[in-house]
Amino acid sequence: MPLLQNNLILDRCPHCSVANPNLFQQHRMETNDHAGQNLRWWYIYKCAGCGGVVTASAPTHNAPCQQVFPSSRNVSDDLPEKAKSYLEQAIASLHAPAGAVMLAASAVDSMLKAKDYLNGSLYKRIEAAVADNLLTNEMAAWAHDVRLDANDQRHADEDAGLPTTEDAARVIDFVSAIAEYLFVLPAKVQRGIEHQ
Repeated sequence: MPLLQNNLILDRCPHCSVANPNLFQQHRMETNDHAGQNLRWWYIYKCAGCGGVVTASAPTHNAPCQQVFPSSRNVSDDLPEKAKSYLEQAIASLHAPAGAVMLAASAVDSMLKAKDYLNGSLYKRIEAAVADNLLTNEMAAWAHDVRLDANDQRHADEDAGLPTTEDAARVIDFVSAIAEYLFVLPAKVQRGIEHQ
């Protein structure tokens, strides 16, 4: 964990995902519980790039942080290597929303290929996954939205606007949910069964 100092040293801003963000202290306060115990120092930091706020706590100044909010996104090792890489790159590209959306769509495509949906276009692979009950109709509708958003960017569609950071974050949230559903949760269940 980083140290509670005037600058919070994180690999990436949890809001904009920019590498090595300039997170500088704006405020600090001391708290404790109702009995006067559990003393903690809280620092509130601002990202110079996006203006997002990060809160961190530690028992004293210059000590390792016990908590950081919001935490940075981590991609599970339970994902296939290519899908994991695409999703990590999408998260890291949040400050470049068009690129993040295209990378997120590549993550969906890669996840379906890892589940042996190899033929045809991404549209056809999504539809095949629904027909086989791998994805629900609602998941497929969202996956098609991601696919179409990425197509708009890849083909520089004149009628489509550029995605915002919020649009890219929404797409990444969905792709992360699909990853959880297709790979992470089944792996957790399997590990649980094996440890009984």
